[in-house]
Amino acid sequence: MATVALVDRTIARDEELVRRTWWSRLVREPAAIVGGVIVIIVGFCAILAPWLAPHDPNLQDLARVTQPPMWMHGGTTTFPLGTDNLGRCILSRILYGARVSSIVGLSVVAIGGTIGVTAGMVAGYFGGIVDDVIARITDLQLAFPFLLLAVAIVAVIGPSLTTVIVVLGVTSWVQYVRVVRAETLAAREREYVSAAQATGASRSRILLRHILPNIASAVIVLATFEVARTVILESALSFLGLGAPPTVPSWGSMLADGRQYMDTAWWLETFPGLAISIAVLGVNLFGDGLRDVIDPHSH
Repeated sequence: MATVALVDRTIARDEELVRRTWWSRLVREPAAIVGGVIVIIVGFCAILAPWLAPHDPNLQDLARVTQPPMWMHGGTTTFPLGTDNLGRCILSRILYGARVSSIVGLSVVAIGGTIGVTAGMVAGYFGGIVDDVIARITDLQLAFPFLLLAVAIVAVIGPSLTTVIVVLGVTSWVQYVRVVRAETLAAREREYVSAAQATGASRSRILLRHILPNIASAVIVLATFEVARTVILESALSFLGLGAPPTVPSWGSMLADGRQYMDTAWWLETFPGLAISIAVLGVNLFGDGLRDVIDPHSH
């Protein structure tokens, strides 16, 4: 056991050195900095929405229907980005919509990442029939279009935020399996794994203590891009009426509500669309910068 502990301490020191190197390079990546700032702003908007929103996002005022933004004729500072077809404050709904996108994005990545990373590590480390079974299950799910599969399941079960999170989570795990499996296959041939095996470390200890930390960089980069993809998928489902319920502000449902008013009230669709674009751009920029830091030869 003393030998195992010594191996663990040595690996921990090496991992800490690598993390410090990544951080020093990350702060010098313009894309990562810009993306990180956008992600932080969206996160603050999501967390502080009840304090930042000037109005209740579901409060209707039929006397102020489709009121333009404050810089246009007829607009007021009371509703900085105007109102929608029911007189609801667009700014308030966008701020609360950030909560929905953030919760769904992080929850889906947590569910799908946990399943996919576990399956990929098991397939890559054990190989053989275990690898074959997981590979066939992965191929079977990949045979169905992802969005079409999600729409079909949500339509059968019934639309709700919880349903969207669960469905997207359990159908997105295949995105991680192949990447994690390849990384695990490479990691299990490294000297530190051989040393851990020679000292009598259990398989679970090797997977969790030695392989997982060393493939975490690839998982983190993939998870970052998956957050952006999930935000778009949630918006698409909400746009189709299969996402968040009407009482929960969502960027996708705001787009759906405003599509009939493009000629007369362009702001109903423009601002939610910009919110989706900026959030996805920020996450992708941060993920791209993170990828460049972790794997400079990825391009």
